[in-house]
Amino acid sequence: MKKICVLLLLLAAFRVSAQEKNTAQDTLFTTQHYVKAELRIPMRDGLTLFTTVYSPKDKSQKYPVMLCRTPYSVAPYGAQKFKIPAGPNRLFDQEGFIFVYQDIRGKYMSEGDFVANRPYIPGKKSKKETDESSDTYDTIDWLLKNVEGNNGKVGIWGISSPGFYATSSLIDSHPALKAVSPQAPVTDWFMGDDRHHNGAFFLMGSFSFLSSFGKPRDSMSTRGPAGFSDYKTTDGYRFYLDAGPLINFNDRFLHGTSTLWNEMMEHESYDDYWKSRNPLPHLKQVKPAVLTVGGWFDQEDPYGPLKVYQALEKAGPKNENILVMGPWYHGSWSRKDGDVLAGVNFGSKTGEKYRGEIELPFFKSQLKGTKEEKLPKAYIFETGSSRWKKYSQWPPADTREQNLYLQEGNKLSFKAPENNSGAYAEYLSDPARPVPYSAERRVLRGFEYMVEDQRFAYMRPDVLSFETEALQEDVTIAGHLTADLFISSTGTDADFIVKLIDVAPNNGYQLMVRGEVMRAKFRNDFSKPEALVPGKVTEVRFDMQDAAHSFLKGHKIMVQIQSSWFPLVDRNPQTFTNIYKASAGDFQKATQRVYFSRSAASHIKLQLIPNTP
Repeated sequence: MKKICVLLLLLAAFRVSAQEKNTAQDTLFTTQHYVKAELRIPMRDGLTLFTTVYSPKDKSQKYPVMLCRTPYSVAPYGAQKFKIPAGPNRLFDQEGFIFVYQDIRGKYMSEGDFVANRPYIPGKKSKKETDESSDTYDTIDWLLKNVEGNNGKVGIWGISSPGFYATSSLIDSHPALKAVSPQAPVTDWFMGDDRHHNGAFFLMGSFSFLSSFGKPRDSMSTRGPAGFSDYKTTDGYRFYLDAGPLINFNDRFLHGTSTLWNEMMEHESYDDYWKSRNPLPHLKQVKPAVLTVGGWFDQEDPYGPLKVYQALEKAGPKNENILVMGPWYHGSWSRKDGDVLAGVNFGSKTGEKYRGEIELPFFKSQLKGTKEEKLPKAYIFETGSSRWKKYSQWPPADTREQNLYLQEGNKLSFKAPENNSGAYAEYLSDPARPVPYSAERRVLRGFEYMVEDQRFAYMRPDVLSFETEALQEDVTIAGHLTADLFISSTGTDADFIVKLIDVAPNNGYQLMVRGEVMRAKFRNDFSKPEALVPGKVTEVRFDMQDAAHSFLKGHKIMVQIQSSWFPLVDRNPQTFTNIYKASAGDFQKATQRVYFSRSAASHIKLQLIPNTP
């Protein structure tokens, strides 16, 4: 148990500050060159938000403000206790900025009530109507008037939930806000971030996170509420299987203490609760320059950066709108070298490159007016070939759509099926024995599964695998992926997980390039679930998000299809019901069929790009 508690504390520490490893020299530099102040900044409704300010001791010049608003605490607290580095990375400390951190409304030392992903209020009619956009505006306005030595320009950055607050700052932004970097920004908790993907509940990460983050506080404090740690096992698969249906989790573990868990259990479909928390529809007439950052192997928020960038492009940005995607897991670009991820080597220190050649120059040029090498519209790391690509747009202009079709004999081809005999493959999906998301035994989700060898799943009878012949030339994808399956089920609901995999020629290592889940009852409308008709061939099309990957000559492309991904994703009972209220008796075995004929041609739609040296 002690080991599990330590792991949970480490997870919380990462949430608070995703920074690169500090050295004694970093600590010495920051403490010698900066002074810290702890302040309470008034909002328009009279409440105050706890804020820390790190200002350069050198007063010979004026400095821009770098602001990060967070629900994970501005720790360390105390005027003599310093965050190291004070900025996004140590290079910012050396360059010289005024760094500001703020506990958002209702968290830690700030007044007010906390609302997760607080909805934006358009057309506010009084000072009592506040949201994250207005709180950011008021904070910036106060800082510029009360913090000495600022040059009148402000930048904002944040990773994960702080990335949500960075995105929110773009709505009705303060005129002094010149540069914003939402990094792995939480964006839509139902469609593709942390809590759900395409309506399927991400159980393992949500339970561990919401058991602490979802609890209301008793009072303002420098400490957050403790999360669940009493797993009594190191085998997460067994823990979650023994826990049974979602309706059991309050009685057995949470005891009603997590407000957020309770709220989510009351909103199974995409209703106004979820829609109101999505900032994307409000990203209009955005004036600051934006650097949106994400990781291809982000276990939490791969959806957010891609959708924020796309929304800004659609709205027509007034300034630079840049997308950066690297070979990173959640937040690792801010603190890791980025040359290796769980044994996968990327050939260079991608994190170091990002911090020194992308992030710092972006903020320097926008906030200090320095002349920097102009960043491309899209700075994309192509996995497989392990090289950075610069594009004038994302997806690249020269891509072409190409379908990758499932074929008889477990084959995969860019040619459409020619038979029309109703060919299919089938498997028995048993909720009592779901397909594991990882071969590892662990109670915390981790990130390693994002690059884990998928051969453990390939060997199961309830996983379908299709693969091409060895490639005669490189096949490079860059852009959006869409799964389009024709299925039937003996049940009235089902999940379908599709994984696009790169199979190495020598050792057969199966690298998951992209994996995504779809809850079939949402196939036509995420707001109006609809039962499957047993035995009826039905099209299920869904967003697999984006990828940039080169399948090299000699490799094979594989697609795996399964109906559980446990306990990463909660189990589908395979009966049409409210899964959050389902009982053990609702869970049943079901035979799933996937079709591949001329009239029911299951495929993945790719965006292919010509290979360039």
